[in-house]
Amino acid sequence: MVLNSLDKMIQLQKNTANIRNICVLAHVDHGNEEYLINLIDSPGHVDFSSEVSTAVRICDGCIIVVDAVEGVCPQTQAVLRQAWLENIRPVLVINKIDRLIVELKFTPQEAYSHLKNILEQINALTGTLFTSKVLEERAERETESQVNPNSEQGEQVYDWSTGLEDTDDSHLYFSPEQGNVVFTSAIDGWGFGIEPFARIYSQKIGIKKEVLMKTLWGDYYINMKAKKIMKGDQAKGKKPLFVQLILENIWSLYDAVLKKDKDKIDKIVTSLGLKIGAREARHSDPKVQINAICNQWLPISHAVLAMVCQKLPSPLDITAERVERLMCTGSQTFDSLPPETQALKAAFMKCGSEDTAPVIIFVSKMFAVDAKALPQNKPRPLTQEEIAQRRERARQRHAEKLAAAQGQAPLEPTQDGSALETCPKGEEPRGDEQQVESMTPKPVLQEENNQESFIAFARVFSGVARRGKKIFVLGPKYSPLEFLRRVPLGFSAPPDGLPQVPHMAYCALELYLLMGRELEYLEEVPPGNVLGIGGLQDFVLKSATLCSLPSCPPFIPLNFEATPIVRVAVEPKHPSEMPQLVKGMKLLNQADPCVQILIQETGEHVLVTAGEVHLQRCLDDLKERFAKIHISVSEPIIPFRETITKPPKVDMVNEEIGKQQKVAVIHQMKEDQSKIPEGIQVDSDGLITITTPNKLATLSVRAMPLPEEVTQILEENSDLIRSMEQLTSSLNEGENTHMIHQKTQEKIWEFKGKLEQHLTGRRWRNIVDQIWSFGPRKCGPNILVNKSEDFQNSVWTGPADKASKEASRYRDLGNSIVSGFQLATLSGPMCEEPLMGVCFVLEKWDLSKFEEQGASDLAKEGQEENETCSGGNENQKLQDGCSEAFEKRTSQKGESPLTDCYGPFSGQLIATMKEACRYALQVKPQRLMAAMYTCDIMATGDVLGRVYAVLSKREGRVLQEEMKEGTDMFIIKAVLPVAESFGFADEIRKRTSGLASPQLVFSHWEIIPSDPFWVPTTEEEYLHFGEKADSENQARKYMNAVRKRKGLYVEEKIVEHAEKQRTLSKNK
Repeated sequence: MVLNSLDKMIQLQKNTANIRNICVLAHVDHGNEEYLINLIDSPGHVDFSSEVSTAVRICDGCIIVVDAVEGVCPQTQAVLRQAWLENIRPVLVINKIDRLIVELKFTPQEAYSHLKNILEQINALTGTLFTSKVLEERAERETESQVNPNSEQGEQVYDWSTGLEDTDDSHLYFSPEQGNVVFTSAIDGWGFGIEPFARIYSQKIGIKKEVLMKTLWGDYYINMKAKKIMKGDQAKGKKPLFVQLILENIWSLYDAVLKKDKDKIDKIVTSLGLKIGAREARHSDPKVQINAICNQWLPISHAVLAMVCQKLPSPLDITAERVERLMCTGSQTFDSLPPETQALKAAFMKCGSEDTAPVIIFVSKMFAVDAKALPQNKPRPLTQEEIAQRRERARQRHAEKLAAAQGQAPLEPTQDGSALETCPKGEEPRGDEQQVESMTPKPVLQEENNQESFIAFARVFSGVARRGKKIFVLGPKYSPLEFLRRVPLGFSAPPDGLPQVPHMAYCALELYLLMGRELEYLEEVPPGNVLGIGGLQDFVLKSATLCSLPSCPPFIPLNFEATPIVRVAVEPKHPSEMPQLVKGMKLLNQADPCVQILIQETGEHVLVTAGEVHLQRCLDDLKERFAKIHISVSEPIIPFRETITKPPKVDMVNEEIGKQQKVAVIHQMKEDQSKIPEGIQVDSDGLITITTPNKLATLSVRAMPLPEEVTQILEENSDLIRSMEQLTSSLNEGENTHMIHQKTQEKIWEFKGKLEQHLTGRRWRNIVDQIWSFGPRKCGPNILVNKSEDFQNSVWTGPADKASKEASRYRDLGNSIVSGFQLATLSGPMCEEPLMGVCFVLEKWDLSKFEEQGASDLAKEGQEENETCSGGNENQKLQDGCSEAFEKRTSQKGESPLTDCYGPFSGQLIATMKEACRYALQVKPQRLMAAMYTCDIMATGDVLGRVYAVLSKREGRVLQEEMKEGTDMFIIKAVLPVAESFGFADEIRKRTSGLASPQLVFSHWEIIPSDPFWVPTTEEEYLHFGEKADSENQARKYMNAVRKRKGLYVEEKIVEHAEKQRTLSKNK
C-alpha cells in the first residue's frame, strides 16, 4: 500500500524505529505496522560508483541486486565492499530467474544448483571481507600486547585463527532460511522468500513452520510416507525441498502459459484462488498472462518490502563501531578526539528528538534542480476568491474592448484626429501599460527559472532539524581542536559573535521532502530521516557536516571506488563566453561528487573524471545545464609518472651487456655527456656534485630507485605522511605537542617499521632514520634522505637539538633544500611529469665558503658603520645563528654580490637542489610509468578471439581467464594502459556484436619496460632493428606526445626521406 500524502509522511517521520533508509519515497503498510522507506537508487556502472558511495553513507541498509544468469560481477564485489566499509547491513535480491526458465532452459534441479553456486560466491566475498577485518583487529591487539607485555591476550597472539574461531559471523552471510535472500523476476512481477511457502506448506503437510524455514533451502528432502524431512537428498537421488515444493510449481506455470495449455492454466489459477481478468486471459502474449497470475500469487513488492522491514535496521540500531568510524578522519582514532567530541557519540546512538539533543546532519552530495521545481516557484492552485476576481477583471476588459470598438467604428472614414478625441481617453494607453507591465517581468522570470538551484542530499543523525534555524556548517578540513583552542570552554557568546575558525560557517536551513522528482516544504525533520536542504549553495562544495555544536568533527570523507584519472581541457568555442564556462564548471564541480576541476599553469581549464562514460555525462551536463554554451574539448590528457630503474643486464636482443662487439657507440656516448653541462661533476656511481651560481655552497646528490613495495607503502600511507607533516610544522612553530595521541604515534612507528622491513641491505643501511622529506607536495611516493654529517634532520624526530652555529645555519637554509626537492619531484626531466619511486640522497652539503663570505661581509660592514654585535664581535654574532639577519641586512645595503647578481641565497639553493636532482635522474636509466586500468570482460566463447585481438592491439595484457560454471561465459581479467583505453569499450562491443562489454577501473602505475632514449649500439641490435630503429618505441611515443602537448622541444624529423615522398600518389 503506497501513499504519497505529505501529512502522512510527516507523521511517519516521527516514528524513528519504523524508518528504513535503504537507498523515490514510499509509505508501506506492512501488517499492522506502518513503515517509512527511503529508497535511494544508485547507478550500476563502475564510472558512477561515487554515486553509490554518497547513497551508502546516509543509509542503514542496502539491497544488492544480482543477475541470476551472470552471477557475481566485478561491480557486485565493489558494491559489497562499499557496504562493508560503511558498516551497513545488506540483503540480497537474485533477479531475472525467468531467464533460467525461458532462455537457458534449465530444469528446476539445475536452476537450484546454479542459484546455490551464486550464493556461495557472494558468501565467499563476504567471508573474505570479514576475515581481513578480524585479522586487522588481531594485528592491532598484537601491537598493543607488544607495548603492554602483561596484557591478558598475550598468550593467544600466536594462533592466527583465534580471532576467526571466537567471532560469530553467521549473521553476515546470505541465506534464504535467515530471510535475507529473495528470488525475483522483476519483468514478470513476481518474487518470493521462503517464509510464505513455509507458512502454506506447514498447513498442507502438517510440519511445523519453524522446521520448514530451516529445511526449505539446503540438502533436505521429504519422506511423504513418514511425513518427515530427511537430510542428504543428493546421496539418495531425491529432489531437494526447494525444488519439489517451490521451483517445480513456478516451472509448471511457465510451461503451461508458454505452451498455451488453457485447461492447465485454469486449473492453476483455481487452485491458487486467483481471479484473472478476461482481457489478460485472452491475450496472445504469454508475458501478460504470467504477469497477471504472478502479480497476485507472488507479488514482488510484498516479498522485497517484507524483507526490508524485517531484516534491515532502523536508524535507532546504529552500531557504536560505525559511529566511531564516522567521527574519525584521517589517521585519528576515537580515543584521540577531545572529550567534548567523544560525548557526541551518545547522541548518535540515542538518535533522540528532544530539544536538548544536538542536531547532527550529514550532507553526502549536492544536486542541481531546475529553479522551477522548487516549491516557492511552482504554480499553486487558485482559491475561489482569486478565481472570482480574475473573472470580474476579464469581464471588465471585454466590456472596455466592446465600448472602444463601438466608439471607433463610425469615425473610421474620417482622416483627422477626431477619432483620437472621441476614443475613451486613458483606456487604450492604460491597456498598453498593463500589457507592458505584464510582459516585462516575463524575460526576468524565464532567466531565473533557467537557473540551477542546489539542494543538499542529507540525513539527520541526531536532534530535530527545523526550518529557518541557524546551524554550523563544518567543511571536510574543519578541526574541532582548532575551535576549542580559540574559544574558551563553556562559551556563552552568540554564534554570530564567535571568532573566525577555518572551514566553519553559520547559516539557516530550508528543509524539503524528496518525493522522487518532486520537492515539498517541511517545517521540521525528526532524526533518522533523509531530506533535502536548501540554502547551502554558497557554503558546501560537495559534502559537509552540519551540527548545532562546533565540537562535532567532520565525518570521515566518502570512500570512492573509482579514481578520477581521465583529463580533458575545455574551452568555449567563442572566447567571449569564457565567464559562462567558468561559472558552469563551478556548478558542475558542486553537482558531481567525483569530478575534479583544475586550472593548469598554462591557463587551461581541465576536467578530471572517472572514465569515458563519466566524462561524456559531465560534458553533456556542462553544455546543456550549467554553462549552456558550445564548448571545444581537447584530446584526453594522459597522466604519466617518471622514475629510474636499475641498469639492465641484457640489451634489447637479450644479449648480456658488455660482451658484444660495440658498433658506432661514440656518438651515443657524446649524446649522453651532452646532457650534463660543464661545471657539474659526475662520479662513476651517479653522484652529482653541483655548486650554487655564486660558488658559495656545494651539494652532492645521488638518485636511487625505491623498491616497488616501498613505493606502494608510501602511496597507501599518504594521509599519515600528511598528518606527520602537519605535526612537524606545528613543532617548528613552537606549539604544544600533547595533541599526538598514542595510537597515532603507534601508526607512525608501524609505518616506519614497514619501511625498515623492505629497505634492507648495504645500500639502505640507516636510510629510514635519515628520511628528511617526502615529495611531491610533502606526501608523495618519493623520499629525500639527508646523509650530511653537519646537520641531521628527520621526519620522525624533527631537527637535531644542537646549539652549534652549524646546526642553526643549516636549519635556516634546510627549507630551501626541501623546496628544491619538492620542485624536482613535481616535474621530471623527461616530460615534466611527477616522479614516483625515487630516493634522492643528499650525500654532502658544504657551506664553508658561504660562512667565510658571510663573516668577511659582516666584518666589513662593522668597520664601515662601527657597529658591534650585542654579544661581542662579529664571529660571536655568526655563532648566534645570524644567517637570516645577515641576508636581510646585506639585501638592504645592496653591497653584497650574493643578492646583486644571483638573488637571495635561499633562492639559489632551491634552484641548485632542483637541478642536482634532475641531473642525478638523467645519469640513471630513466623510465616512464603508465596509469593502468584493471579490465574485467564477460564474453561468450565464440567471441573470445576478437576480445584478445582488441586487447593486444591496445597493449593490453591478459592476467586470468576462467569459465563461469554452468554457463558458456568466460571472465577475462586484463590490465590495459589508460592511454590506450579511449574508444576501447565501443571497439570491443562493435567487434563482438555487443556480446562482450568491459568494466574499467583504475588500478596502479606500471613501468613501461622500453627505454625512451634507446638507439641501437651493438651489431646484434643493428641487425635486428636496423640503423634507424624504425620499429616504434612505445615509451618514446608517449614521451613525445606529452612534450608536444606541453610545448616542450621534441627531437623528431618531420620528413624522413624527402625524395621518396614524390612517389606517393597524393603528391604526384
